[in-house]
Amino acid sequence: MIPSDRSEPFYGRIPVFRGFASLMDPALYSALPDDWTVGVADIVDSTGAIAAKRYKAVNMAGAAVIASVTNALGGREFPFVFGGDGASFAVAPSDLSAAREALAATARWVADDLDLVMRVALVPIAAIRAQRLDVRVARFGPSANLSYAMFSGGGLGWAEAAMKRGEFAVEPAAPGTQPDLSGLSCRFEEMPATRGLILSVLVVPARGADPADFRKAIEDVVTLVERSPDAGRPVPAGGPPLKWPPQGIDYEARAARGGSLFRRRAVVLAVTLWAYFVMRFGITVGQFVPRNYLRQLVENSDFRKYDDGLRMVLDCTAELERALTQRLEAAASRGIIRYGVHRQDAAMMTCFTPSVMRSDHVHFIDGARGGYASAATALKAMTA
Repeated sequence: MIPSDRSEPFYGRIPVFRGFASLMDPALYSALPDDWTVGVADIVDSTGAIAAKRYKAVNMAGAAVIASVTNALGGREFPFVFGGDGASFAVAPSDLSAAREALAATARWVADDLDLVMRVALVPIAAIRAQRLDVRVARFGPSANLSYAMFSGGGLGWAEAAMKRGEFAVEPAAPGTQPDLSGLSCRFEEMPATRGLILSVLVVPARGADPADFRKAIEDVVTLVERSPDAGRPVPAGGPPLKWPPQGIDYEARAARGGSLFRRRAVVLAVTLWAYFVMRFGITVGQFVPRNYLRQLVENSDFRKYDDGLRMVLDCTAELERALTQRLEAAASRGIIRYGVHRQDAAMMTCFTPSVMRSDHVHFIDGARGGYASAATALKAMTA
């Protein structure tokens, strides 16, 4: 998350942990204060959008939630997680009104500019705890530049289910309302698999599963991946491919403010052309050093997380994919987990860079042919 001197005391006090393999340690997680609120958002019929090959639009919508709320809060630090076709987050009472306006505006923008339907909801922690569930938060630092939130306790999953039932809904803003999506872009090209395939993985607890058994199953999966030389982050060491004009130029133009769409496209074309030459030829501009930015981009890529379930996007070999699937199948057969995986040939990135002069820009990774949304569809099929 983007650090700020005005960060909320609760979230800022949570220590940052390194080493993804320890993500299931309960001691790393702190319960959200009773007066906080959880925000959830997802795309209605993301399966249909994926079938229509609208992968970038779906990812842009999910990342827009995080960008709009961050900008509405003036960059204040708050916990969030990107889910591919949506996002979840939590805010303090003082930020609730701004978050509500940002969510409503984002839902309207997604409808008007992306031709998708986004449902959004704000769920009080008190309502979650009334179900004897909780929302606990940890901070994982993939690099020295920033940290990402991890969620446990079962409350986030319940909030998402409540949203889908129509509870705690936030209605879209009036037609034409535009959220502040400054810093949101998708200028990089797809990242082809280098080890064989890109695997999107989603693992959640089975109904009634023993928490200790589920924890061990997740630790086994993470350890298998962490120790294997056959898997790694899907972002190339030198950064993703960059071309001009970028594939995502229309989405970035639609996210921009000011003037007609034609004018915004022209501005984005000019800005991205300048950025292409700076990045392509490694031109230092003031204090901006392209080589440093690309290194930070790789380090900051959000390709694995935990939000009441494990999410990973891996560049891996077919052999490791088989070993991983066998381990998941074994745990599922024992009633410990439910899981979904989706195989594809490339990954893609959606970026949130409020300032290129700071090192805490965030880069959301998903599979380029359905990703998390398709893995979720496979997971649902297990219980159909």
